[in-house]
Amino acid sequence: MLRGVLALTLLGLPAVQQPAGPAAITVNERVRHQEIDGFGISQAFRRNELLEALPRDKQREVLDLWFDRDKGAGLSILRLGIGSSPAGSPYDHMVSIQPEDPGGPDAPPKYVWDGDDNSQVWVAKEAQRYGVQRFFADAWSAPGYMKDNGDDKNGGTLKPEWRQAYADYLVAYTRFYAREGIRITDLGFTNEPDYTASYASMRFTPEQAAEFVKVLGPVAKGMKVTCCDSFGWNEAKAYTAAIEADPEARRWVKVHTGHTYASPVDGPLPTDRKTWMSEWNPPGTTWNEAWDDGSGYDGFTIAQAVHDALTLGDVSAYVYWLGGSAGATRALLQLDDQARTYRVSKRLWALAGYSRFVRPGAVRLEARAADPALKVSAFRNPDGSRVVVALNTGTAPITWQGVHGRATAYVTDEAGSMTPSPVKARTATLPPRALTTIVTR
Repeated sequence: MLRGVLALTLLGLPAVQQPAGPAAITVNERVRHQEIDGFGISQAFRRNELLEALPRDKQREVLDLWFDRDKGAGLSILRLGIGSSPAGSPYDHMVSIQPEDPGGPDAPPKYVWDGDDNSQVWVAKEAQRYGVQRFFADAWSAPGYMKDNGDDKNGGTLKPEWRQAYADYLVAYTRFYAREGIRITDLGFTNEPDYTASYASMRFTPEQAAEFVKVLGPVAKGMKVTCCDSFGWNEAKAYTAAIEADPEARRWVKVHTGHTYASPVDGPLPTDRKTWMSEWNPPGTTWNEAWDDGSGYDGFTIAQAVHDALTLGDVSAYVYWLGGSAGATRALLQLDDQARTYRVSKRLWALAGYSRFVRPGAVRLEARAADPALKVSAFRNPDGSRVVVALNTGTAPITWQGVHGRATAYVTDEAGSMTPSPVKARTATLPPRALTTIVTR
């Protein structure tokens, strides 16, 4: 009977007798893991212009789907792209606040600000109205004149003599946002420093990144410096290790970030600081709205990726790429500026199964499942509510007995999206090939 008793400690309530045998889910509140910062999206590279092209009622519906805690995913982090290109650049570039060389690294800066920033300011203000407080600004590249290849695209590296000017440039960007009423909380200076792209990109070795944070940290007052958004999670470990090995660099980096294109999350980064999975969407060639079709970019795939990041990587945040885009995108939404409408994929609801209910400041609790087909995670929110998220990867339903209190289950599968399902007689049914979020208040 011991295992049944342990299962009932989930809600910190008195145990009652359960049937013999292991409980489907056992949560130990005494074993606590990472604190959660939140879940989010990016709309960099002018994707917000697609949203602005929609009618106002459709704009509001999209914003609700991203940020509303009743109608949508309740996302709590917005990642912004710091531009590096001159005005008039094509769709895949973001405009710089200093597009022209001011006359050298020691010359007085000549910043320009249009109050719009490729429509990112508008979406940031809207997100703030929904309660979003975490704004993560990240640069894909320095302006071309600061780099050895003279171009913001195609890799290249930051010239050593421009380090301080580049740090000041990044901080100036955050001050423009402050002028608009948006406080940038997290600031990154590099995106995929180990990957050369035909769009905005800039290379840093782990050692070069560690050196630069010692320039940026002292001027980035009131913000958390992040590093280094490597192309893959395993690759990110080298950047984290280089920063951890340098006491001065470690002083300034408060959040370690990595992507999962080159390699998935398979364990924690080598640090005791916060870590974020800060960008990923799966590869693919078509727009797909399915929940579970084996494509590798369906909703089920996203649910598994979020679970692994939280439980294997101990990440404190999961930031998806992108919230919405056009055409054959793997974004959460497809934004059609020609038809002036949008479509929703099950990827949104896979993320929402976590993001709507696991709130900033939550703590992940130790959770185990008796059936290996069940991927389970558990959380306690700052308001005392408990959340258990169960992804049933098997082909048979699983019954979990021992749910206490006023609980509701929300099920996402091929048939429904976050569909409420009452928990009766302390029993929850976890349907096959479905994501079930159980919330107890």
